[in-house]
Amino acid sequence: SRALSSRGKRDYYEVLGVQRGASDGEIKKAYRQLAKKHHPDANPGDESATQKFQEASEAYECLSDRDSRAAYDAYGHAAQDMGMGGGGGGGG
Repeated sequence: SRALSSRGKRDYYEVLGVQRGASDGEIKKAYRQLAKKHHPDANPGDESATQKFQEASEAYECLSDRDSRAAYDAYGHAAQDMGMGGGGGGGG
């Protein structure tokens, strides 16, 4: 695929089949369709489907979180390598 990062991961927007400016609702809808289509229970023994399911889940996890998505938009997969976005919340 043309949208591979240095670690070989596909662009999360491409994985879900949405544009970068997609709304939260569009991202959720795209994820749900992919998850249903590729769910391991619906495709027993199909390793390819399992991988697509996991890839879609990872993409949705990142893009459904406002902070993670902002970091991903700015830095791509490197944001995750640097520990940016998601789950944070600093004290002071």
